[in-house]
Amino acid sequence: MTASAPAGAPDADHVWEATFALPEQFALGAATAASVAAGLQPSRAPVANVAAFGMGGSGIGHDVLAAIAAPQSPVPICVCKDYEVPAFVGPQSLVLAASFSGNTEETVAAFSASLARGARVVVVAGGGRLAELAADARVPVVPVPRDIPHPRLAIGAMSVAPLLVLEALGLLPGASSLVASAAEQLSRRRDQLAAGDLAAQIAGRIGRTIPLIYGGGAIGRAAAMRWKCQVNENAKSPAFFSAHPELDHNELAGWGQMGDITRQLLTLVDLRHDFEHPQVVRRFAAVDEVMEEVVAGIVTVRAAGEGPLAQLFDLVLVGDVVALALAAREGVDPGPIPVLEDLKVAVART
Repeated sequence: MTASAPAGAPDADHVWEATFALPEQFALGAATAASVAAGLQPSRAPVANVAAFGMGGSGIGHDVLAAIAAPQSPVPICVCKDYEVPAFVGPQSLVLAASFSGNTEETVAAFSASLARGARVVVVAGGGRLAELAADARVPVVPVPRDIPHPRLAIGAMSVAPLLVLEALGLLPGASSLVASAAEQLSRRRDQLAAGDLAAQIAGRIGRTIPLIYGGGAIGRAAAMRWKCQVNENAKSPAFFSAHPELDHNELAGWGQMGDITRQLLTLVDLRHDFEHPQVVRRFAAVDEVMEEVVAGIVTVRAAGEGPLAQLFDLVLVGDVVALALAAREGVDPGPIPVLEDLKVAVART
């Protein structure tokens, strides 16, 4: 497994190279965000809540934010992936609006509505309409490098910015330390993936089955969602995710029928980390015993690194490279996603 696509595997947009450059992107994003965050002025009134807007590859950074910050934040953090702005957003709200292109229509709409309500807004964007509106309103913008080929590949820059913004405003003490540990772990894992065949082995076990990805708690859920989305967009293949303990109250019952079919179609991927609740640890073991009867196999991926952010991004990078390996196995170019671009055009015309 190297930083370039295997011989014969298509990669018109250099997605392999961008994926293996995540440690450098993460570090650069942290430095850029820290410089902007240092200029933020304390709020005239205490922040009562945080609303974070973003879609797709741009919005994943806010899922990371919620997973890491929610357990420590003194105020609630709401991740919003829609056009509408929650009714609670107002003058005491901190609004984070993230769009890699700066033209995501849902996020631009939410930005404008939040500004009209008097909310304090910080933007993370690579340019576009969102950056223009922010400049007009004198709203702080954390810039994102535009040489990254696709929004989903900018997860490092899109994730560190909101973490460091919250730290600067006193809502997430210690974020800089978490970011530093994550950067170190990303470098270690990247070197391991480049030198070995871990991702290829996992992709081989999944094969042509559909990965069903289970995480534990908020960290595991964010990682599992990232795996699912990367398999969708890079391998152009179905994938599904869920998280303990919620899946133990509904989804598990759904495997009571059709085992003869699901055993041929699904491979369970368990994403494990050191910050799972003790009961979640027990749930993984108990559920795996049930799932052995209804899936083709169970693959376990264990996170490494110091701290929750490091372990979350460790799982992210492994999943990103596994998705590329799945694409290469089928001769699929991981870059272009024409169906999503066509959908944007279709929606814009109606």
